[in-house]
Amino acid sequence: MFAACEQAGVNRVVHFSAVGVDRQTPSEFSRSKAEGDTALRATALDWVILRPSVVVGRRAYGGSALFRGLAALPMLPRFKDAGELQIVQLDDVVATALFFLEPSAPARVELEIVGPRRLTFNEVVAIYRKWLGWRPAQLVDLPDWPIDGMYRLGDFLAWLGWRTPIRSIAKQEMVRGAVGDPTQWTDMTGIKPQSLEAALMAEPADVREKWFARIYVLKPLIFAVTALFWISTALVSCGPGWDIGLVLLYEGGLSGPIVPLAVIAGATSDLIIGVAIAFRRTSKIALVAALVLSFIYLILGTILVPRLWLDPLGPMLKIWSVMVLNVVSLAIVDDR
Repeated sequence: MFAACEQAGVNRVVHFSAVGVDRQTPSEFSRSKAEGDTALRATALDWVILRPSVVVGRRAYGGSALFRGLAALPMLPRFKDAGELQIVQLDDVVATALFFLEPSAPARVELEIVGPRRLTFNEVVAIYRKWLGWRPAQLVDLPDWPIDGMYRLGDFLAWLGWRTPIRSIAKQEMVRGAVGDPTQWTDMTGIKPQSLEAALMAEPADVREKWFARIYVLKPLIFAVTALFWISTALVSCGPGWDIGLVLLYEGGLSGPIVPLAVIAGATSDLIIGVAIAFRRTSKIALVAALVLSFIYLILGTILVPRLWLDPLGPMLKIWSVMVLNVVSLAIVDDR
């Protein structure tokens, strides 16, 4: 990209790196940032390398969303191995980029874009929790294995295509921390970085913020339950529930080879939908298909075995709950 800029006559490049990559590169993320910095320095461009710390803003995405979600937990693990953070506001980062896009701005400089205070990870979450109007969370000391399992689960979700900030790479970066010296940045630009507390209190939280924080931590559970529901019905239909499925169809007046084929077709449809919901790329269309199939099951059950509406276990009534769960999943599937 930098070579293309030189060939196209683009003289000034403002490059976003990450704070601390010039000192320590524990992950592929930080190593790639450091390699990008080295490549840019070797060019004849008027480059500016900005190394921001953890960037948060008014919009809930990435780190901003993660901190809000964790703030919704009444009990929170104590992240003992996490390094300190100097949270920086997105508005300050944008103002810095605009400053250096001016032709008269300094060039060939490397600046650390960090907030005014060093905070622990748990302190950051506590600040968000206070902003949301909730009492301090209870901190608990957990052994390493459940926390490591959480990061491995995040890796698996990333493999399925879901954007999750909790992954093994994130763990390595958390241990490294994100701190630096803002003096050169503030002296050169005149920008005074806003503290996390001041930025949050400038725009008090309302019910929308509280809803988002709670739904954010529930979203993985909602999608896991939805996907596993459809997968498990497929396995039950072709396993221990096979004879029950046949009996219901015979009771509905069907006979012959179509009966086992119908059970297999239903189980296969359930399995495909469940697996497709689990993958981010196909989740939306799978949720729509799940709604359609649920409605089909509702109609067929009413026609073939209407007594199921009076069954004390409510198999027909529970279809409505499944459909509502799919609608909720559709409503929150998008990250932005």
